[in-house]
Amino acid sequence: MDAYSVLQKYFGYTSFRPGQEALIRALLSGRDAIGIMPTGGGKSLCYQVPALLKPGLTLVISPLISLMQDQVAALRDAGVPAAFLNSSLEPSQAQEVYRGLRQGRYKLLYVAPERLAAAGFVSLMREMPPWLAAVDEAHCISQWGQDFRPSYLKIVEFLDKLPQRPVLSAFTATATEQVRQDVERILALRDPVRVVTGFDRSNLKLEILRPGEKRTALLTLMQRYRGQSGIVYCATRSKVEQVCEDLCAAGIPATRYHAGLSESERRDSQSAFIDDTRPVMVATNAFGMGIDKSNVRFVIHYNMPKSLEAYYQEAGRAGRDGEAADCVLLYSAGDVRTARFLIESGGENEELTDEERRQVQRQDLERLSVMTDYCRTKSCLRGYLMDYFGQSHPPRCGSCSNCLGQFQAVDITREAQMILSCVRRIRDKLGYGVGSTLLIQTLCGSQEKRVQRLGLDTLSTWGLMKEMSRAHIHACLEALENEGYLRTDPVHSAVDLTDKARQVLFCGQTVTLLREKKAPAAAVKRGPAALTEDDQALLLRLKELRRELAAREHLAAYMVFSDATLMDMVRKKPRNSPEFQEVSGVGEVKARRYGRAFLDRIAGRA
Repeated sequence: MDAYSVLQKYFGYTSFRPGQEALIRALLSGRDAIGIMPTGGGKSLCYQVPALLKPGLTLVISPLISLMQDQVAALRDAGVPAAFLNSSLEPSQAQEVYRGLRQGRYKLLYVAPERLAAAGFVSLMREMPPWLAAVDEAHCISQWGQDFRPSYLKIVEFLDKLPQRPVLSAFTATATEQVRQDVERILALRDPVRVVTGFDRSNLKLEILRPGEKRTALLTLMQRYRGQSGIVYCATRSKVEQVCEDLCAAGIPATRYHAGLSESERRDSQSAFIDDTRPVMVATNAFGMGIDKSNVRFVIHYNMPKSLEAYYQEAGRAGRDGEAADCVLLYSAGDVRTARFLIESGGENEELTDEERRQVQRQDLERLSVMTDYCRTKSCLRGYLMDYFGQSHPPRCGSCSNCLGQFQAVDITREAQMILSCVRRIRDKLGYGVGSTLLIQTLCGSQEKRVQRLGLDTLSTWGLMKEMSRAHIHACLEALENEGYLRTDPVHSAVDLTDKARQVLFCGQTVTLLREKKAPAAAVKRGPAALTEDDQALLLRLKELRRELAAREHLAAYMVFSDATLMDMVRKKPRNSPEFQEVSGVGEVKARRYGRAFLDRIAGRA
């Protein structure tokens, strides 16, 4: 059996994606390899196919329990003998895995890096060393990576304890050139084959919105995606709770996930999302890594992430099946304050030394600056991302919100002078700054009790902008902060002047606000709506069958077949088993297991 036969038999594909074949050939020939491939680019097949072609065990080092469990469940459903060892297993279950390993029952074993330090595991691997070791999320080994984990350094110590070094491979989706070099150096890859397929995901539509009121903007967006599966990322647990409550109140079947929930609550929420009983997940960044749900049609960032790496990794969870998907970021200047506060007051990582912790914080603040510039840029969003990751690209992608939008420069120098003067006078009167809400109330001439209690209604700037909308004043405030004339204290949220403000107040510096002329064309719903009415009805029937089979098999729905595979069934409408196996994503094992049920449903017999 060759690589193409394995690909067809177990995974149901007739061709490899870019970069996969070169990496597979390298590993089969005994060469080390490093693969930098985008989220959804098919990294796992690069070590799964070789594992099935050579005798012996392939060891996969993976950072999260959910990732192991999902991949092993999908492999088993495809007929591949695989197992995992992690803390979710009862002692008796772990012992069964150890027995299976000694009996040679598994081709792939997934473990966390912490497992590599366990004496019992090391002893077993010394008895039966793996021929291939694959390091997933390899950027975690670099102190310059966005998710440095000292536990990844145990990989090198573990390999040194084996009687013979396995062929070694490393894979990641988000890595700058410096991080790639670190991965090769720390893992001591030997003359590795290097494959960088690029970071561009052409099926993802990138969009940045700067709404005056995020809650309203989100509910409007959810009308665009009604009936589809997606993720809404929030910066804090409290925001997750609030947004999830808002969506549910609007009749949107949402669930939530964050570190403050119990393990059983997180497990139930994840299952409801994966099974599509609650197709919208509202979560912090604690959710997502290793969740290989292929039919996620949108990812919305309610708050700006702390780095471009984190953003692209999270956004990349949309459209893993290759179908069109949207990645929308709702940006406001307040997001920068929140992100900076989270970085500067982040929890203590016991794995890091004091110096490592300071270094990580410095790097995180630098990444935050880059992320903020991405949100403010008016150039091509895809191009900005590609520049960061070192990939060449056309000047414009023609499909992101910046390429599709039209902007005009509006002179707001007069408004800027009013705002800056008000900030100055408030500080002179109170001895401290106030938040943006109270500042806007003062400028609008509000009679709120707090305005009067603090005596802000006695200022010459009180009511100075009462003829202007609060939304416009808020946009001007944001522009002034974006341009560095104002800053907001991350702890108390007080707005204050910077030294640069003098240029506007006293030196004639002009200030402009870029305003979008029209809504991005991307607001048009894409995807299944392009099907005929009959085909849409068939797709719904196939999805219902998929849910029934998944429930019977105790699997996530996408593990039966992805949305892309169901779409191909609708297009091809196979009439018999040979034609069914021509559908992309249908392998021999799944054809035997599910073929008759789907053929009957397509033919209208069930």
